Amino acid sequence: MAKKDPYAALRYREFNVFLLMRFAMVFAWSMQFVVIEWEVYSITKNPLSLGIIGLMEVIPAVTLALFAGHIVDQKEKRSLLFKCLLGFSVVSIGLFLLTWPRLTQFIDTNYTLYFIYFLVFLGGIVRAFLGPTIFSLFALIIPKKIYPNAATWSSSVWQMGAVVGPAAGGFTINLIGVHWSMCVIFGFSLFALICLFQIERKPILNTKIGEPILQSLKEGIHFVKNNKAVLGALSLDMIAVLFGGAVALLPIYAQDILEVGPEGFGILRAAPAVGALITMFTSAYFPLYKNAGMKLLAAIFGFGICIVIFGLSTMFWLSVAALFMSGVTDGISMIIRQTILQLKTPDAMRGRVASVNSMFVGSSNELGAFESGLTAKLMGTVTAVVFGGSMTLITVVFTGIISPKFRKLDLRKDLEEHEALE
Repeated sequence: MAKKDPYAALRYREFNVFLLMRFAMVFAWSMQFVVIEWEVYSITKNPLSLGIIGLMEVIPAVTLALFAGHIVDQKEKRSLLFKCLLGFSVVSIGLFLLTWPRLTQFIDTNYTLYFIYFLVFLGGIVRAFLGPTIFSLFALIIPKKIYPNAATWSSSVWQMGAVVGPAAGGFTINLIGVHWSMCVIFGFSLFALICLFQIERKPILNTKIGEPILQSLKEGIHFVKNNKAVLGALSLDMIAVLFGGAVALLPIYAQDILEVGPEGFGILRAAPAVGALITMFTSAYFPLYKNAGMKLLAAIFGFGICIVIFGLSTMFWLSVAALFMSGVTDGISMIIRQTILQLKTPDAMRGRVASVNSMFVGSSNELGAFESGLTAKLMGTVTAVVFGGSMTLITVVFTGIISPKFRKLDLRKDLEEHEALE
């Protein structure tokens, strides 16, 4: 079934509910980030302020990641996810109030900016727990033999939210303004909470409940360090995302370089996710677990080329095409990485491994945003984007040369072993 049925995972009711919940959460989170980017740059007109947004989220996300993984492996997943979604809703309400003209007219602009950064920081705390919890809950909903298919659909829904969220952010800013856009975001966070209660509580598979935290964290780090497939995939993707974070500078391209306004900004922001979404739906029919290592290297190399083209482009539709293709290649990378993690990670360690993943890859989005904002401030926006894409290309070539074992990585044997266990 895992090999021949492209809809295998969708035949499980709870997994469908899980997908709805994940879509609502990703939609709300990605739309909120876009609205915040637009508001902050409109206030400051400083590219470094866009980098600070990413930095404010990544500091707690990285600092608390390993601790969060330990907690996730020790606790029931649905209850923990409820707390995460509730925390995000609180952040959304705060941003809704901070963008209310009747309130902000009494607050100094600088204080408004500081409050926004503070709420983004709180969102980073929530995110430290959110990623590992979703990753762990995913594994408890469907059988191991269809992990690759389920990973494809889960990643597809993630990208669908990432498509619609940024686009909706750009269009709603233009239609109803920043303040009411935040109200839409809050509504989707409530929908995610409603979906979550349609999923039953799951057993805790960790047999070491009450294990000392330092020993638990050491075990998780040791596993990632000694599993070359997991470590290689995480390291490679981290560098690519870190230096290829051109998306953080899209408000500058939309407002100052391409001059396309909020609607053009929404199109630019959605283009990578559209490309990734198409790739992911296609991969449901053409699995990527064969020759996974070479495919991952090729995908990230293609991603770097697209970022360079985008950085040099002064034509709107060429920029959209470059971002679209960057999403196609990033989609391949995401599916392969998620399949590696799901197949290679023991059930009792999913929270900790997912936390390390969030430190490597998830948080590198925000570090990439800070790197992009800082280099744009120092060397100019276009040069910063081209520099980031070039560093991605160099990283892929270097990894391919020094790691022949990773080039030969193939996941077919792992999948066959899981099917045999089922």
